[in-house]
This record gives sequence, C-alpha cells and structure tokens, in this order.
Amino acid sequence: MTTALRMNKKIVRRFLLQTQSLLGRWPAASLPSGPEQVMRLIRSLGCVQIDPVAAVTGNQHLVLSARDSGYTSDDLHTLLSDHRVFEYFANAACVIPMEDYALFEPVRARLRDRLAPSLQGLENTVQHVLKRLEEEGPLPSRAFRAIERVSGYWDSADVPKTKDTTLALNLLLDSAAIRVVARQGNERYFHITESGLREQGQSMTSDIDILTQKQALMDKYIHAYRVVDARDPRLGWMKSTAAERRNDIAARVADGRMIPLEVEDVATPYYIRAEDEEMLREMEREETHYDPSGPVRFLPPLDNLLWRRERVVDLFDFHYKWEIYTPEVKRTYGYYAMPILHGDRLIGRMDPRLDRKTGVLTVRLLSMEETAPPVEEWISDFREGLQLFATIHGARSITVEKTVPKGLKKQLKSIL
Repeated sequence: MTTALRMNKKIVRRFLLQTQSLLGRWPAASLPSGPEQVMRLIRSLGCVQIDPVAAVTGNQHLVLSARDSGYTSDDLHTLLSDHRVFEYFANAACVIPMEDYALFEPVRARLRDRLAPSLQGLENTVQHVLKRLEEEGPLPSRAFRAIERVSGYWDSADVPKTKDTTLALNLLLDSAAIRVVARQGNERYFHITESGLREQGQSMTSDIDILTQKQALMDKYIHAYRVVDARDPRLGWMKSTAAERRNDIAARVADGRMIPLEVEDVATPYYIRAEDEEMLREMEREETHYDPSGPVRFLPPLDNLLWRRERVVDLFDFHYKWEIYTPEVKRTYGYYAMPILHGDRLIGRMDPRLDRKTGVLTVRLLSMEETAPPVEEWISDFREGLQLFATIHGARSITVEKTVPKGLKKQLKSIL
C-alpha cells in the first residue's frame, strides 16, 4: 500500500499557488509579455475558462492578467486567430492549447452523439450555415438571417426566441463541426473546424485509441488541478460515475503515478502527481524562509484556483460563492465579487465595475474576512494591487463605495 504524504495546509496551498502562477512577486519586468508569454501561461495552467460577463472584462482576460501584468486581450486574440489555441469544453468552455485538440475526442464524441437528433431536426438550416462558411470563410452570428425562431439552449420550450441560424451555430460548435477562429471583443467568428489547419499541415485527428485519449485527458486534468479530489464530478473532464472516478485514481496510485496526500486538519483525501512530491518537500524545507508579504491579486469568479470550491475551503479556509445567480436582495458580496489574494491567503472580496466611457473603476463593496491579518500588514500591497488592476484594465480613477469593516473606507481614502 502506498504511504500517504503528510503536509500542513500552508505548504499545500503554496504549492497550489506556485503551480497556478499566483505565488510571489510579479514576473520581472525584463520578461517579455505578449502572445508567446501568454501561450506559455496557458500551457502551464492547462486551459483558461471563458465567460463573457464583463463587470470589468471577461473571465479569461482577468485570469491571465492576474498572472501577467503585461497581458492584453489582443494577445489571446492573436493566439486564437493563429490557430495556436482553440475553444472547447474542459472545465467548462475554455481556451486550450491546439496541441491538445486530439485529447478532447472523448468529449467531442459524447456531445456529437447527444446533439445528433437536434442537428438532424434542424438539417436545412445546418446545411445552409455550413455552405456559407465553406464558401465565404469566417462569419459571426449576425451574418446569418433567420428564417424562423426556435427554442434555443436557454429558451423555454413553449416560447421560441432564438434564431434558427444561431441555434445551428451553437449545435455545430458544440459538436465540433465548426470552431471559433477569431474574436472581436465578445463577438465570435466561426469557421469549419479544420480550416486554417490543413494549410499549416496540422491534423485534428489522432491515431491513438479512445481509451488512451481518455487517459491522456485525465493526465491533462490532473496537470491543471495538481491537488486532486477523487470525488470531483468533473474529474477527467468526462462523464463518469463516482466508482469510476475512485477506481481511476486508485489505479494511478497503485502504479506509482499518483500519491495520496493527507493535509493537516483536513478530512478530504487528496492526491498529487508522484513527480510533484519533491516540489512539496522542498517547499516544506524552505518554510522558515517564506516571505508572507506579496502582491495583492484579484481573482475572477471562474479562476482556475477557484474551480473546486471545496478545495478552497480546505486549503484557504475561505468560502466562496459566485452570486451572479443569486437574487439581488439575497446577495452578500455582489454579483461579481472577486476573491482577494495576498501572498498565500485569501483575505477578502472586491465587487468591481468598470465604466469604460468615464474610465472610472468603482468598487461597490470591499469586504475583508474577519480572519484577515491586521490592516497595516496588507493595505500598502492592496493599494498597489488595486492601482495596477485599474491600470491594466484601462481605468483612470478609482472609487470605493462601501467597505466591511466600515472604518476601512476612511483608511483607503488617504492612500488612493
């Protein structure tokens, strides 16, 4: 039986932050930013979740700019139009390195089977959409004129509101017959999946069998999460039963690819890659030299670090819920509350809004945890972090409307 590795939660969370490119100071100014740096970051993270809700900007841009202060949305758009990344379902809708395309065949196959009846029922519209893309090249949804309204993904069955061409695009996209090949802001441009890749000699297929693909996809999931909970229903980014998930992890432990991880004062059994053991032990050896100060970073609701909320509770003692689907009167922190990371601790939440016309970044609520360190230990880093956040996203001024505790607002006024 494999002996579990025992670690205190401080070491484990620092390890997790390190693998998420969130620990320590910002990269040196000499490190070039741009598409190449962003590509390296996406590969390191495994993928980045896409979401169009833009209290400040889309989730994918907030994830990347929290790790690379020189990041711009143009960097990601360049990678997409150059066919170096693709958009598909991993943790949810994500940006994924193109070299991983073949690994997602199990996901594509499942969705193709599930969506086949819907595509068949919309066959004439589907063929019209495909014909136009083949003849005209990349097109946005608005380029297609609807013949009728149908019940789309988010409509009730008795009230059809969606353009038939929009539904056809969504079905073709999810079944991987087409893909997003460019973006202008939040507007997506669609094209036939293999277009642009044939010319570069790239292949969208693989000779490896489906079982090997599933194992490779599990490897990618584990690389992205690093500290793994076998109970996670998203384990491996594939449909599976709880028993299948347990068996898969058990097999990896048995053959030495993974190691059980016991976290001090945490009941949940976790697992890490065997190759990561030395990194954890090295961080444990260096614990006395750890500098608890650090930059303040603001994490979006769908940040990679927050994907498994139970893990956030276990390692950070921080309870986070995205309140976008909570009725406004029942919200505690605001619909876009962003966890505040200081060093290796989550110390509060910020609910921001950016008015691009006026250039004003408004913090509707800044709420600090009761367990946050004394204000003098983080307020200077917070000021620098908030000003950097504003600069990155094009704000010229900052307004803080409400704070918890109340007295914090007065302290902030003197430094912002």
